[in-house]
Amino acid sequence: MADLRRLGAGLRRRLRAARDIYEGLYIAPYRSAIHREYLRQHDAFLLMGFSDLLGIPNPLQFYMLELYPHLLEEFHTWHVRMGMEHPPEGGFRCC
Repeated sequence: MADLRRLGAGLRRRLRAARDIYEGLYIAPYRSAIHREYLRQHDAFLLMGFSDLLGIPNPLQFYMLELYPHLLEEFHTWHVRMGMEHPPEGGFRCC
């Protein structure tokens, strides 16, 4: 039974090493591009969600009401990343 456990542990270790090699060869070169695209799409989503605070009418405002409590935590980092030192007027305070 101990031999079987050692064999299983060795196999798991080799599979982890193979996964690390795979990620290093195929995923690592694109990791920054993937993250940059994720941030771009996330920023566009937050802009659509908070567009009513910026004075742009939002036809989906009713559906966004359920998401606002989850998005409030990210609002500060978003408006700073967008170049707004302070949150838009007429909105809520986060700073």
